[in-house]
Amino acid sequence: MGAPTLADLAQALQDLERNGLAAIREATTPAVLEQLRVDYLGKKGELSQVLRGMGQLPPAERPQVGALANQVKDRLQEALAERVAQVQAVQMQARLQAETLDVTMPGLGQTPGHAHPLQQMMHRVLDVFVGLGYQVVQGPEVETDYYNFAALNFLPDHPARDMQDTYYLPDGRLLRTHTSTVQIRYMEAHQPPVRIVVPGRVYRRDAVDATHSAMFHQVEILAVAPGLTFTDLKGTLVTFIQALFGQVPVRFRASYFPFTEPSAEVDLQWRGRWLEVLGCGMVDPNVLQAVGYDPEQYTGFAAGLGVERLAMIFHEIDDIRRFYTSDLRFLRQF
Repeated sequence: MGAPTLADLAQALQDLERNGLAAIREATTPAVLEQLRVDYLGKKGELSQVLRGMGQLPPAERPQVGALANQVKDRLQEALAERVAQVQAVQMQARLQAETLDVTMPGLGQTPGHAHPLQQMMHRVLDVFVGLGYQVVQGPEVETDYYNFAALNFLPDHPARDMQDTYYLPDGRLLRTHTSTVQIRYMEAHQPPVRIVVPGRVYRRDAVDATHSAMFHQVEILAVAPGLTFTDLKGTLVTFIQALFGQVPVRFRASYFPFTEPSAEVDLQWRGRWLEVLGCGMVDPNVLQAVGYDPEQYTGFAAGLGVERLAMIFHEIDDIRRFYTSDLRFLRQF
């Protein structure tokens, strides 16, 4: 085969341009267009292959081929750039259609919840006592007879045990009937001064009715230090009650608990009636001795309240069972 002529190279450049433009028009992705650029305009592409024949032309004819090759190269580059822009625009439009958000549609977010009314009341109670310098502590709900009764001055045949009908487990343990068990555990592990508030669930074999539940919530306080008196107890509880209910009248009535002496029930006047809200008293010396405290050196006071009772008074609810039915019509009011 002889050396290429000017006419041969010119025809080859025309064919290359025609074929390249046709291939560019048919391309539908940026990747295909990039491959066409390499195939036609790359260092080893078809244009470079054609231009290799320029060296065999007479020197006078080479500029003509170079000028024609530059024109072909420019037209192919322009066509590639234009087609890349078209393909990218088509792809972007398809993506926008596939990912379009209808901003007029309602959201799928969840309605925010809130604390149960009993938890709300528990938090109010704890906030007051924490503000008075008490430390929140908790303990187990499954207890032994020692912590639930014996250490709290309940003798084995003490009639006060009948006041707290108990759920006993097969292994001899029991479900605690009050949170006073935590007081004993805490005092065993800490030396005075002590100032704690104890929230938690308790269990008693009560027949369920409008004012009784087999499971309910208590909060108890305990303070032990040299020189504490009933006056300190009274001032603490009046401050607590009035922090919750405002400047309501408060009265103390003599009562009995095995673990306090003297003991009292505390009432508040609410909506024209006297309502019992908690029990309290000075810690019995026998309880202090049971945990290794010297009753000649330390005195203490304790008080306990039912969270359900407080919530029923505060919200004027007539039936304790409403707290446990999960009726959203009731719960949404709080």
